[in-house]
Amino acid sequence: MQRFVYADNSATTSLAPDVLEKMMPYLTKEYGNPSSLYSFAAKPKMAVEHAREQVAKAINARTNEIFFTAGGSESDNWAIKGVARAMKAKKGKNHIISTKFEHHAVLHTLDALKKEGFEVTLLEVHENGLVRPEELEAAIREDTALVSVMYANNEIGTIQPIREIGEICKKHGVIFHTDAVQAVGNVHIDVEADHIDLLSMSGHKFHGPKGVGALYCRLGVLPQNLIDGGAQERGRRAGTENVPGIVGIGAAIERAVATIDERAERLSKIRDHFMDEALKIERSRVNGDRVHRLPANVNMCFEGVEGESLLLLLDANGISASSGSACTSGSLDPSHVLLSIGLKHEVAHGSLRLSFGEETTMEDADYILSVLPGIINRLREMSPLWDRIKREEAEGKKA
Repeated sequence: MQRFVYADNSATTSLAPDVLEKMMPYLTKEYGNPSSLYSFAAKPKMAVEHAREQVAKAINARTNEIFFTAGGSESDNWAIKGVARAMKAKKGKNHIISTKFEHHAVLHTLDALKKEGFEVTLLEVHENGLVRPEELEAAIREDTALVSVMYANNEIGTIQPIREIGEICKKHGVIFHTDAVQAVGNVHIDVEADHIDLLSMSGHKFHGPKGVGALYCRLGVLPQNLIDGGAQERGRRAGTENVPGIVGIGAAIERAVATIDERAERLSKIRDHFMDEALKIERSRVNGDRVHRLPANVNMCFEGVEGESLLLLLDANGISASSGSACTSGSLDPSHVLLSIGLKHEVAHGSLRLSFGEETTMEDADYILSVLPGIINRLREMSPLWDRIKREEAEGKKA
């Protein structure tokens, strides 16, 4: 029987059995609408508020600063569009600062705002995949309404200097949003200490259910509503509450935060072992800073290899991996993240992202390492690009 290794936890994680168990009553017998007045709605309403407390505690927020959404993309859209429009209407500010390697939920939202007359500055993230705080500060203008910098990159796993960025934004009186979809449950987050005003998260990234997320919104920060209709979420986000999903994200975040240190230590060892061994493959490189990095993220490029073919052959060996963000895996274009750190198109095309999880073992990593070199050699044997690389290398040695 073929071995199966799931190494795409950045795309989604499995739903934890104990989380599902807590959700089940609200998928079956406790189906009352929490906005209703009768007693049958009381238990679902209490469950929603308990989950709100769990989410708030996990990031050191107040309970009334948590709003439930349908996921990270909605949270990003609401935070960015809501604040930008509110600041333009109230104070005439129409400038937004972000980075070149944000998730498309942020970049496409910024593109939409450009059509409304907003100006956007995208910061460089340099070869190591890190924002430089001094460059952020230099980009702030009198009309800057918002700064949006992701906590940890979804492809190369680099963790940004969030606290320094938050301090700069606070100093200049600029609202600070962070897409923390990849960070929540994997690193310790403190919205007070980090001076974060808005934070996006998604339940399925830390063994919760798909289709539910949350937006932290600091008291006093009032983004315009994104979804109008009913009075749910204190009048800020209309729509009947997804009670099972909300219960699930609450249970999952509490569970994840309780084991961050233990998982980080174990997964960092697996990550570093894998990268050290894979770097022995000719013309390979690690993408992004190796220190300021999510514990479970590996992102590498192998010259002379096409990423889609690499994934298909890994899949044939029972290994589920990614060549970039799962949200854009249907695209044949190289990752915008890898291009943003200065990689050439032909190098970026040969990328591999492995994201380990709580079920990953060192034996799983060694299994991937046992088949990876053979796959790369096979693909290079068929690659005109690899022939060119070797020919140019030979000519360079002669010269």
